[in-house]
Amino acid sequence: MGLWGIRRENTMWRDESVTYQVAHRSLSEIWHLLGTADAVHGLYYFFMHGLFALGGDGLLLLRLPSVVATSVATLLVASTGTRLAGPRAGLLAGLSFALIPVVQMYAQEGRSYAMVCALVALATWLLVGAVDDPSRRRLSAYGVTLALAGWLHEFAILALVAHGLTLYLWRPPRRVLRSWAVAAVLPVAAVAPLTLFSLRQSGQVSWIGWPHPEEWLVIAAVTLLGLLCAVYGTRQAGVTGRPRAVRLVRLALPLLILPTAALLVASLHEPMYVDRYVLYSQLALGLLIGFAVDRLWAAAGRTARLAAPRPRAVVFGIAAAGVAVALLPVTLQMRTPDSRKDNVTALAAHARALAPDGAGVLFMPSRRREWALSYPDDFRGLTDLALLRSPGADNTLEGTEDSADRIRARLRGFDRVVALSDPPGQPEDALPEEAVKRDVLRTEFVVCRRVQDKGGQVTLYARPGNC
Repeated sequence: MGLWGIRRENTMWRDESVTYQVAHRSLSEIWHLLGTADAVHGLYYFFMHGLFALGGDGLLLLRLPSVVATSVATLLVASTGTRLAGPRAGLLAGLSFALIPVVQMYAQEGRSYAMVCALVALATWLLVGAVDDPSRRRLSAYGVTLALAGWLHEFAILALVAHGLTLYLWRPPRRVLRSWAVAAVLPVAAVAPLTLFSLRQSGQVSWIGWPHPEEWLVIAAVTLLGLLCAVYGTRQAGVTGRPRAVRLVRLALPLLILPTAALLVASLHEPMYVDRYVLYSQLALGLLIGFAVDRLWAAAGRTARLAAPRPRAVVFGIAAAGVAVALLPVTLQMRTPDSRKDNVTALAAHARALAPDGAGVLFMPSRRREWALSYPDDFRGLTDLALLRSPGADNTLEGTEDSADRIRARLRGFDRVVALSDPPGQPEDALPEEAVKRDVLRTEFVVCRRVQDKGGQVTLYARPGNC
């Protein structure tokens, strides 16, 4: 499923474009960039740099690590479910996890979130095994795994909190708790310096707002579904199966709820919740769905008093086909350019088509320069009217722009300007450099042509009479 439609019609969106262009910088350039921006993604950028150096180029290689990571996570969900509730529950849990729409989405994403999810899945699998066999080797592997996950994205450390609650609810022997506490020191100590350093770059996530009503609806629906699966599965487990059922639920519910809840509580101070930051919570949802469906399967067998499983298998096969058909529109949409926030490829192509040779180009706001960095050929022959220092020379993601007065003076030396900007209705940056771009274009130029695409628009401006 991850390889199906992985190129998304040969398009990228802005975050993937950042991965692509940063990973193609030299090691020293990446290192210096992390001092000013994106330190939280540093390990991932170094990994992708090495991958591109070994395996060539292109969208397939950009997204292939996420496909592999999601496949590994699926295997680990199935294995964890098997340990806790039996092989059928494990198989159903793995299949359920793979079908969750947001999992399908980030399985084809040129970012680190699927890799974080796989590492948290591995840590969870190791935790379950360590409770039964708390060997030093297993717990050391647990600590190293979570440390790597935290270095790929620091919010992965919230899984440690969920695991701690699970152990408190499981009530294992004290030696197990002590061993886990020692192992937990490593990821905390490893991620703490990254967290403290990245706080200096918190302005990068100033775009995050309080969750929209649609996001609240999704959060509530996922939480409710997990709770319903947990309640139903536990009730249907019977006397002999109840201890295992309770154990699975006490592993899954904290992982499903706590990381999201922690970011939402922290957002009361400063918004920082984005669903991909806690993608690994879907591991728990897969476990709970698989467990509930397994119990439903068993209950159907008892109710129908079927000696042979074939009729029951037919019924569940039809039900599974119905689920697949119901998810098909979402599954197909995830593999189109419109499934992401913007379409950098299309916007760059529009700029090439609209802008005459020798025209000026403006990015409004300046961070939209990221739309051009992965497709420099589409902007060849155009003059960036606001740029003072390029991203590579300045060790930044989008470069540094000149003063408002210099931008105004440069604009007045051009008869035609192509502007790449956010779609209508987005808030306008109040910086003087951004205000002067809007002011000069509004008062001294006219709109010749405008093309809108997913997440942005490209506008050709000219002096009156020069369209």
